[in-house]
Amino acid sequence: MTTCVVVKKNNEIAIASDSLVTFGDTRLSYSYEVNEKIIQVGESFVTLAGTAAHFPVMRKLLTNMGEECRLRNREEVFETFSKVHEILKEKYFLNTKEDEDDPYESSQITTLIANPHGIFGVYSYREVFSFDRFWGIGSGRNFALGAMYAVYDTAKSAREIAEVGVHAGAEFDKSTSGPFVIHSFPMRD
Repeated sequence: MTTCVVVKKNNEIAIASDSLVTFGDTRLSYSYEVNEKIIQVGESFVTLAGTAAHFPVMRKLLTNMGEECRLRNREEVFETFSKVHEILKEKYFLNTKEDEDDPYESSQITTLIANPHGIFGVYSYREVFSFDRFWGIGSGRNFALGAMYAVYDTAKSAREIAEVGVHAGAEFDKSTSGPFVIHSFPMRD
């Protein structure tokens, strides 16, 4: 799958991802296809974990939403991803079924968002989290979370912590590999 992380520290925000695509046991590395897992939408950066089919759909959907794509706080992220869910169903034929006992339709997407206002996570049922320090998604997330936890207090920047996270993911997760893409910028608000 992937390793994607977001970090907030010392008035800096960072988002990072690996670049490997996998199809079962087959690896499609960066040298065979340039795979950008971070999408810029206005002042926000969005990364995803899950099927490769999500990337072209979400890139087109989010960038075409214009002013309706608001991601500055938890409430705006929820409203935007509620609209995204409707569009995924109507225009892109999203299969919303996961388990029989699910309380809501699934968007089938796990997302991290970073912008000057904060770092956020969105899960399949449109649950939105606003993180204070860091978080990760994808198959390498546990390695990334452990590594970022270990260096958070001593590292000087969010970028440095994010880099440690994706490198740990690549070191131990078979579905994560560089090169890595990292964006960092100052916080606002």
